[in-house]
Amino acid sequence: MATAGTDHLTGIGARLIPEFDGVHDVWPRGERLKAVREAAATYKERFKAQGQVRAVKSVDIAAAPYPVKYAFHDAVSVPTLPLISMINRMIVVQYDDFDGRARTLVFEPTVPDGSAEAPFYRNLQKLTAKVPGGKLLERMVLRYYAEPGDVLRRLGLAPDDIDFCTFDHLHVQDPRMIMGSTEVIKGESAPREPLFGGAKMLVHSRELATLQSLHPMQWAWYVDGGLGGVAPEKFVTFDGDIELGPGVTLLWTPGHTDGNHSLVLNTPDGVWVSSENGISLDNWQPELSRIPGVRRYHEAFGREICPNANTLEDSLDQYDSMVKEKTLADRCKADPRWLQILPSTELAPWKRFWPVVPTYVHGGIAYGEVKGGRR
Repeated sequence: MATAGTDHLTGIGARLIPEFDGVHDVWPRGERLKAVREAAATYKERFKAQGQVRAVKSVDIAAAPYPVKYAFHDAVSVPTLPLISMINRMIVVQYDDFDGRARTLVFEPTVPDGSAEAPFYRNLQKLTAKVPGGKLLERMVLRYYAEPGDVLRRLGLAPDDIDFCTFDHLHVQDPRMIMGSTEVIKGESAPREPLFGGAKMLVHSRELATLQSLHPMQWAWYVDGGLGGVAPEKFVTFDGDIELGPGVTLLWTPGHTDGNHSLVLNTPDGVWVSSENGISLDNWQPELSRIPGVRRYHEAFGREICPNANTLEDSLDQYDSMVKEKTLADRCKADPRWLQILPSTELAPWKRFWPVVPTYVHGGIAYGEVKGGRR
């Protein structure tokens, strides 16, 4: 496995972000939040001054069910369906690294067949198969748009055009489906080939370690065995916050998981942030939410965020991380009330789930022209 460190990051044209050194260790916790906010504001100035990404394009992959009680930390105050749908999106980013090399990064290349093997979704499938009307419910919450390989072809890219792939965290992700495996996955007839040729997966060291040794409180959300047969050298691990090149950063945002990180992009419209700390802008800006109970959550507890809370490995860390994201994100040009935060998996704006529908939806992101053959 490739390990974190300044020399290794230099080898991929990346570097550490000194502004955040030590901020997640500040004590007491109120002072830590203040330190995180101040460091994010300081870094934002330098980040924007460094330049912009060459091109970025998001494409929807699939919609999958998710419990309402997790989506908004049990804040929804009216009777609703127990499940809503979240739409996973893959983001392709083209940039130049700090050595001037053309790079292509794929963020969130979810393979739905792999995600279905996470224990939470496997158990949910068994439950819906047993209950009356289960098939109808499945049709209401599931929808498939494209596989990651289809997205590449649609954008005129070949697998060998991809330098790196990454996920904000590895909940319901099966690395074998993306990186290939020397082992035959159960139900398949041959070893998996890499989805993106020789691309490396960028992963926070704590996130990879979690998948290597799951705690029972984490188990339901990870694909146990998802590393089987995957060559260790296919991973590039890092610690803390790193910038890959002008206009693109992987920001460490712990709390939802220990190794959670967020994608930060500088574009012609300013800074965008993408993660699954929330599943809609309502999570980051509950004071503007029209989902019953979410604004009340903000008012009753004096909290400026309402977390996506299927796991709370450290709820205070997740709060700080969402403030870190909010501080970096710029205001939306179309409606300046809202921040340019694009949930990596977003609450579907489908009327069938009313009133649990997002108050505002960006609907995706696209700048410049994604091109093949840049390498």
